Amino acid sequence: MRIAWPVCLLAALLCIAPSASAGERYAIVVSGASGGDKYAAQQQAWRSDLATALKTTLAFPEANVLVFSEAPTDSLKATAENVRRVFSDLRRRLTPEDTLLVVLLGHGTFDGADAKFNLVGPDLTAVEWKGLIDGLPGRIALVNTTASSFPFLEELSQKGRVVITATDSAAQRFATVFPEYFDKAMADLSSDFDKNGRMSMWEVFTAASAGVKQYYEQRGQLSTERPLIDDDGDRVGREAQAPGMDGTLARALHLDADPGSISADVAIAALERQRAVLEMQLDDLKGRRSSMTDADYQAELERILVQIARIAQQIRQRS
Repeated sequence: MRIAWPVCLLAALLCIAPSASAGERYAIVVSGASGGDKYAAQQQAWRSDLATALKTTLAFPEANVLVFSEAPTDSLKATAENVRRVFSDLRRRLTPEDTLLVVLLGHGTFDGADAKFNLVGPDLTAVEWKGLIDGLPGRIALVNTTASSFPFLEELSQKGRVVITATDSAAQRFATVFPEYFDKAMADLSSDFDKNGRMSMWEVFTAASAGVKQYYEQRGQLSTERPLIDDDGDRVGREAQAPGMDGTLARALHLDADPGSISADVAIAALERQRAVLEMQLDDLKGRRSSMTDADYQAELERILVQIARIAQQIRQRS
């Protein structure tokens, strides 16, 4: 009965509308120096597909999606000066309730000391990107899709921040296919693996990682890239299918719009906020399952689900 009780509760909870949280969603897509016509066409396709997915599939407000490129007539020119200016503006604009997604498309380098993302003109190092992002309020996710991107994970890793890189080593210097599969995951609603009607950063990362793995397997090639995610600030990261603590925050960071409150009632809104906290605790518990005994996991699962069920009952009574 101890195991069946939480399962029954969870089934009942699936019928309850999800909780709401206010906040704007912003996306910065930086498509840097291409290094030739072949790569220029490829990057154009990547940034166009990604911008479309953000504005249509995920319904980001069009004004909140900024796309940098090397062509001066195409969106914003991808220079260090322009990038710094936009992040300076974001520092004044963002609130703790907002979400910011930053995606780097193009080429990355590592000279043994500094990892850089290639821009038009002077590049920005991982340390400089850290300076741009540190202190920004809100939920931040940065995705570096380039070769030699792993040092960005080490440098930008911070508790409460999601960092994704296309490689698990600075020595992986070959062109990556990760951006192609990242775009596809963002545009495909089937990336919603848990079928809760939301698209999380973890689900996009998992779908993109699976695409990269399949790409190399189908060609019988040794993979030259292994995407990693870090969201616990330990500067280590993990692959999608590998064990590890990373992923808890990414599972709770949804890229699509919040469904909105089911009521303008102040008391109900307060209950919904309580439920949102408990749902994040539930996601965190799932991430810690491998490090817990079954008895401890089931006891904690039951505690959280009982509290969620009680709140759901109160909401129904007031609706």
